[in-house]
Amino acid sequence: MVIKVFLASSSGSTAIKKKQQDVVAFLEALKVDYAQLDIACNEENRMWMRQNVPEEKKPSNGIPLPPQIFNEESYCGDYETFFDAKEDNSVFSFLGLAPPPGSKGHAEEDEEQDEEELRQLEGEEEEEYLEETQEEEAAE
Repeated sequence: MVIKVFLASSSGSTAIKKKQQDVVAFLEALKVDYAQLDIACNEENRMWMRQNVPEEKKPSNGIPLPPQIFNEESYCGDYETFFDAKEDNSVFSFLGLAPPPGSKGHAEEDEEQDEEELRQLEGEEEEEYLEETQEEEAAE
């Protein structure tokens, strides 16, 4: 799965440039595979982005501004929702990706799996104990 970040390489807006840089820098820091798709010099990218941002996420003028983030064809969000996910430490969930081994989200999954394995072991030990007890009683 490739994360697609729609950007404008020649934006006149400093705010848009900073938002784009923030998204790209954070994805690079997390070592997330992503592709930058320029909407300023590629009309196909611009049209695809505009058509695939959900209506309820578009501004009142109907034209979404970059950066817009997708996981393949699935819309993840814009800069504001990305920023919220970053603040909540839920960027991998936001992107529709599994957290990498050793990350906080992955550690929680590992802990749940360990607890399940422990419950299974305890159940097996209890069964073995009952079988041994039954055998001892039968031998008497």
